[in-house]
Amino acid sequence: MATLSKGDKVKWNTSQGSTEGTVTRKVTGTARAGGHVAKASPDEPQYEVKSARSGKSAIHKEEALKKVR
Repeated sequence: MATLSKGDKVKWNTSQGSTEGTVTRKVTGTARAGGHVAKASPDEPQYEVKSARSGKSAIHKEEALKKVR
């Protein structure tokens, strides 16, 4: 998968089904979003995304996100 950048439109699966949103930042350390603590690193970054539907933020590993056009 190509590396994601701030502003990229992505989709991911949730317990309620698939949702779409926008990458707001690349996380390379410990960060908190939506009550979840992500433990990312420069070698294994994660991405904070903002849901287009709910407006809430979450942090996901790159493999959980699919870039949309």
